[in-house]
Amino acid sequence: MPATILGLDIGGANLKAADTTGRARSLPFALWKQPDRLAATLTEMLADWPAPLWAVTMTGELCDCFATKRDGVRHILDAVETAAQGRSLYVWSTAGTFCPLREARTDPLSVAAGNWLALATYAGRFVPHGPALLVDTGSTTTDIIPLRDGVPVPSGRNDPERLRSGELVYTGVRRTPVCAVLQTGLAAEWFATTHDVYLRLGEILSDAFDTDTADSRPATAEYAHARLARMLGGDAEITPKEDTFALALAVYEQQRHLIAQAMRRVAERLGAWPQQAIISGSGEFLARAAWGDFVAARERLPEQRSASTEPPSVLVELSRQLAPEVSHAACAYAVAVLLAEQRETA
Repeated sequence: MPATILGLDIGGANLKAADTTGRARSLPFALWKQPDRLAATLTEMLADWPAPLWAVTMTGELCDCFATKRDGVRHILDAVETAAQGRSLYVWSTAGTFCPLREARTDPLSVAAGNWLALATYAGRFVPHGPALLVDTGSTTTDIIPLRDGVPVPSGRNDPERLRSGELVYTGVRRTPVCAVLQTGLAAEWFATTHDVYLRLGEILSDAFDTDTADSRPATAEYAHARLARMLGGDAEITPKEDTFALALAVYEQQRHLIAQAMRRVAERLGAWPQQAIISGSGEFLARAAWGDFVAARERLPEQRSASTEPPSVLVELSRQLAPEVSHAACAYAVAVLLAEQRETA
């Protein structure tokens, strides 16, 4: 029986792990605040996970605690090696292949921010024919990757290129400042984030033990109301709850619009309107809504209305194909499966 392979996705705000059996785990971790704690945190997180092979991908090298991305990649690789305690490590690159740890250290930029490509390479199997989009919405960003016949066909491979192309959108369901989404009639302060928006709307469950919020008070609906009230120049006492609910709804609608707009931009380069999409991530609910907006806008186009033979739109949700916790750690799961498949065919 093949050995279980553990996949790791090291982000700037979250650590995600998943293995080839479908076991998955996500842990909030502010890498930019405590980079020297990364190795110890990984060791604690994975203490009960005895997989002999680890597949690694990352985005945390962008954190501003590192002078350069090269420094960030090498710091992350050092921490993972310490936590691995002698296990074999393979690192995913933006070339779409794995390389040994030694090679990753030699060419650190080749393995920076490659998790989106691993996910797209894995997820393409769910849409093997025709044009499609993969939309992965997490706590901080949304990746929109074009696929053709199940194969990723991105315009860019690194973060600057992907930002310019619309394939990387800096909006997510937890860490995005509210003032970065709506910029009129609000305080231009980091009083609240989209985490508060979705606590207020009931899309994310309250957690009184989670204090990774704008004001370091608990992540509950009541405190979310207070944080959103400050965006309106008020507070929890003088601001009606109806007002913060309306604000949260407006942020949700704008994020949907931003993602759907980026979807259209990416889709135009495919040469044919995609009828199918794969969605994943902790913000899968937002990706689902944006896909609905994209489909509705597409169907209003004259050329689409005349195409009566178009097949119905197909949406593949990784939370249903796999499990919600695996969808949240989809990039980690992807590198684990891809490494397992590579070893089987070697």
